Amino acid sequence: MDKITVSTLKKYKQQGRKFAALTAYDASFAGIFAAEQVPVLLIGDSLGMVLQGGRDTLQVTTKQIAYHTRCVVAGAPNALVIADMPFMSYASPEQACNNAAELMRAGAQMVKLEGGDWLLNTVTMLTERSVPVCAHLGLTPQSVHVFGGYKVQGRGEQGQQLLEQARKLEQAGAAMLVLECVPQTLAKTISEALTIPVIGIGAGKDTDGQILVMHDILGISSGYIPKFAKNYLEPTGTIAAAVRAFVEEVGHGDFPSDEHSFD
Repeated sequence: MDKITVSTLKKYKQQGRKFAALTAYDASFAGIFAAEQVPVLLIGDSLGMVLQGGRDTLQVTTKQIAYHTRCVVAGAPNALVIADMPFMSYASPEQACNNAAELMRAGAQMVKLEGGDWLLNTVTMLTERSVPVCAHLGLTPQSVHVFGGYKVQGRGEQGQQLLEQARKLEQAGAAMLVLECVPQTLAKTISEALTIPVIGIGAGKDTDGQILVMHDILGISSGYIPKFAKNYLEPTGTIAAAVRAFVEEVGHGDFPSDEHSFD
């Protein structure tokens, strides 16, 4: 796989070429994903649940994300590697810069932050200081206790608010956006309104890219399985074949289907 950059993904969007993304946490899996042409890998704070067994993502630290980032970069040096900024690691722009620097030194090419209007100054400051930012709207897992659980966001008037926040985040300098658990019609509207790539998870098939947690596509997640997840290992038989099927279905626009999306 050739080196993937933010410019690569912008070109994909302009060409209408849909791309796949996966979470990754170690060199071995990252190497498999890269070999199957997954261009974007996210070291998600989801590791607090799928690796550490936590009930949510809130206990994850910046040092833990940095450790796993080094592992993933070692296994997939040509992928675009995004590192999640954990809960309360970007409460102020200055704190965000310090913690983002640690993740970038670990090998990340971009950091991901959850939130809307309150993050605009932080996004601008990071971008001005050469830290590419992926924004995250919709269901933001770090706000699970505010939402009262993992619930669909962006229905009714809230949809217009999310669209406005997405536009402001792009204007502030965000180079990418993740939309999680929003109605597919809203995700389509936002994707078409922005010039930056939009990656969906539980956001329908009209976003520029799709991301899933690696444990979900391999059918090894325990407990709650989200509606937008799909087990690719069961019908294919090997990890490589499962990843290949995911990449192909995203590329052809076959995933997600309506059964993996929200109205």
